[in-house]
Amino acid sequence: MSMPFRRLAQTFAFLCGTAAFASGAQAQETIRIGELNSYKTQPAFLGPYRMGMELAVEQINAAGGVNGRKLELIIRDDNSNAGDAVRAAEELVTREKVDLLTGTFLSNIGLAVADYARHRKVFFLASEPLTDKIVWEQGNRYTFRLRNSTYMQVAMLIPDAVKMNRKRWAIVYPNYEYGQSAVATFKQLLKEAQPDVEFVAEQATPLGRIDAGNVVQALADSKPDALFNVLFAADLAKFVRAGNQRRFFNDLSVVSMLSGEPEYLDPLGRETPEGWVVTGYPWYAIDTHEHQAFLDAYQARYDDYPRLGTVIGYSAIVSLAEGVRLAGSTDTEAMIQAFRGLDVMTPFGPITYRSQDHQSTMGAYVGTLAVREGKGVMTDIRYVDGATVQPADELVRQWRPASAQ
Repeated sequence: MSMPFRRLAQTFAFLCGTAAFASGAQAQETIRIGELNSYKTQPAFLGPYRMGMELAVEQINAAGGVNGRKLELIIRDDNSNAGDAVRAAEELVTREKVDLLTGTFLSNIGLAVADYARHRKVFFLASEPLTDKIVWEQGNRYTFRLRNSTYMQVAMLIPDAVKMNRKRWAIVYPNYEYGQSAVATFKQLLKEAQPDVEFVAEQATPLGRIDAGNVVQALADSKPDALFNVLFAADLAKFVRAGNQRRFFNDLSVVSMLSGEPEYLDPLGRETPEGWVVTGYPWYAIDTHEHQAFLDAYQARYDDYPRLGTVIGYSAIVSLAEGVRLAGSTDTEAMIQAFRGLDVMTPFGPITYRSQDHQSTMGAYVGTLAVREGKGVMTDIRYVDGATVQPADELVRQWRPASAQ
């Protein structure tokens, strides 16, 4: 282990309670973190996400805070509405006087808040939205992103899609920024790797309002031999149920984004479609020191197992704390400079926030779905480092505005 990451590993253990700050730091005013998210509309992900944030805040504060200052979370719901999200951000900045902004789940909401951060010149760590635009075409100097992007997750699945050696692909996705971006990237990368591939059907469904039976029938009518799925949450469950009833998935090769995350996999239970290659979070099968320390702390605090949202919420707070520690303050420009190239230890191991586009190198687990004791699980898992699935720097320079530097 290199010296920087050895230090980060020690810091992570430190946050988990295995070490303590030197005593005597004088109490100062709190560091106020403004967080906004779609708690009402996406509870499966964001309930555990909030618990992850709270665990990190408790650990950091119990250890003495950051530079002697305690962390304080001020949370608002954005109602999955871009206008409400911007109003909530403005309230957090002007009325609550927060030092930093973080959060958002849906890609369109993340883009709206990132644009607000640009106009108001306030630091914003987008924790969860996957849209590529938030760091590329619409990137700005005030916005960084924690979770791996749509491009990164698609690139993780492409090697498995190519190995399937299927020619006729169908696609189903939620019809908003995240789904549209995922499909465009999948088509581009798969076509580059397998030029003879055909895309024989697409179903773009309204988020949260899928007509699953008709969608499955339309896809089946095209007689595909493979499927790329981008649906998640309740839409995924309805789609899987309808597909199982019609035996649509029999002998069909499938690659699927997010479907191995416990938030979306657990509700499927025995209906879990076996053999799908997915990205996800097999918390029960990860054997690393960093993850075990996190898992032990979470289970001791909540008597439950973590979800992927838990890891993201936790890592967002740890990232902000490390950024403030390095910056020496919450000044916006100091935070920007601190985050460019910032190394952070997370439950998934070390990550770095890239200077060239403000994207972190957090990776994801890829594996195959199976049913064990009536539950859906990921098998044959492997961790894909986010640093290995990035486009060339020259492309990033072309996509990202010069004003974002």
